Amino acid sequence: MTADSRLNKYDRDLERVPANYMALSPVTFLTRSALVYPQQTAWIHGPQRASYAEFYARCRRLASALQARGVGLGDTVAVMAPNVPAMLEAHYGVPMTGGVINALNIRLDAAAIAFILDHGEAKVLITDREFSPTIREALKLAQVKPLVIDIDDPLYSGPGERLSEIEYEEFIAGGDPEFPVTLPSDEWQAIALNYTSGTTGDPKGVVFHHRGAYLNSLGNTVVWHMPQHARYMWTLPMFHCNGWCFTWALSVVAGTHICLRKTTAEAAYAAIAEHDVTHFCGAPIVMNMLANAPAELRRAGGRVIEVMTAGSAPPAAVIAAMEAQGFHVTHAYGLTETYGPAVTCAWHDEWDALPLAERATLKARQGVPYPVLEGLMVADPETLVPCPADGQTLGEVFMRGNITMKGYLKNPRSTQASFAGGWFHSGDLAVMHPNGYIELKDRSKDIIISGGENISTIEVEGVLYQHTAVLEAAVVARPDETWGETPCAFVTLKEGCQASERELIEFCRQNLAHFKAPKTVVFGPLPKTSTGKILKYALREKAAAL
Repeated sequence: MTADSRLNKYDRDLERVPANYMALSPVTFLTRSALVYPQQTAWIHGPQRASYAEFYARCRRLASALQARGVGLGDTVAVMAPNVPAMLEAHYGVPMTGGVINALNIRLDAAAIAFILDHGEAKVLITDREFSPTIREALKLAQVKPLVIDIDDPLYSGPGERLSEIEYEEFIAGGDPEFPVTLPSDEWQAIALNYTSGTTGDPKGVVFHHRGAYLNSLGNTVVWHMPQHARYMWTLPMFHCNGWCFTWALSVVAGTHICLRKTTAEAAYAAIAEHDVTHFCGAPIVMNMLANAPAELRRAGGRVIEVMTAGSAPPAAVIAAMEAQGFHVTHAYGLTETYGPAVTCAWHDEWDALPLAERATLKARQGVPYPVLEGLMVADPETLVPCPADGQTLGEVFMRGNITMKGYLKNPRSTQASFAGGWFHSGDLAVMHPNGYIELKDRSKDIIISGGENISTIEVEGVLYQHTAVLEAAVVARPDETWGETPCAFVTLKEGCQASERELIEFCRQNLAHFKAPKTVVFGPLPKTSTGKILKYALREKAAAL
């Protein structure tokens, strides 16, 4: 028997050739939109506009200019910029060369930036003038010496000098607008490098591949029911998981990117009014900012605006406040390691008849897999045996499929640990409800064990957010000689509002099992990471010292 005769009949004489197979890459979304909708507005930045034809040409110019400077397969191009067109264009221009985009967190200090530049072996650094003090210091600390290209954004008039003789617009002007785009021969090829926050040590470099970026971009448009020519406002940092892949997803629907240098309530509401925004994303902290903006800033009437929120679990009270103001909230969940959102609280029409508070409680659940995520379960972290779908049994969230990272750059031990047993270990604790929807209860390190009982900090925080005086709340464990640990709440009050420790504790006791109520309340601003997440480890240290 010949080798050919042993083949399945559907494989015999049927080969993978260029005519029937191409590696998936999100770069092709832009190519199509530029062909089909060349005059459609691709991005808006203050008074500046670019059509899809112009956007595509600018990205190709960038790729051409980078290639002329030696950027090719596997080379890292770091970008330190807010949500401006240059950052958006780098998401296409860099992969067009075979290179890898490393979008830097603009809130990091010089030492952290230096570590990332060295670890990722940055060959080129594109940096906005606003961040030149940090970048200047980082370049002194770093071992690598990348080519530096300055972005001199006309919308920025603050301090910060240029660091090189090369300015972004001049740089791309020398590129070829007809540059032949290099698509990956293997969709497993890296497209992006993103670093975790590194709150407990050096950040880990999460590697994305073209296949995952392509699929999650499609997943975003499907989950969010995005229409053709959606008008998307950039309140979410593009450096955060490549803007949760919306940098690429908008090109699927030939949408318009409305760029914002700063995410403030004033800037967001102004853009909504001026540009007829249809969609925007943001962590719960962004929703909280908009929901509690001064009355004179808030929008009145008009179309319903779609909001996707992810990150830490949003309190039901914040979701309710947003929806009461005419925003329709879609709750998603994921991690940097899953290209951003990978799970969504898929909505059922019959839930529309429920009271607002009940709808918000349902919507606060993380939900079910994206259509492009193959596996999701809540299971025992040691045995990987799935937990019963009873809404009570606590387990770790596990995911697997095509929108899971390649792994951690130069960190095989962490990669292997994260993928042990054939699943990605999220480190998040959750329950599975009978309808198959998961609900986060805590990070594994944040759960409070008091007198042998597990207390979800997310549950306690959700109750605190229901109090009319509370703007922000975070709950952590405080050591206790009798109970082992007790809940300690850190609270920021809304401007002009008052509440006492006793009042908030009693409010929680009225809305929770008494053992779950905080025993201590501390008032003041909450420490946050550079991406706006509350630094619970710092609060735990503070609670322990009380």
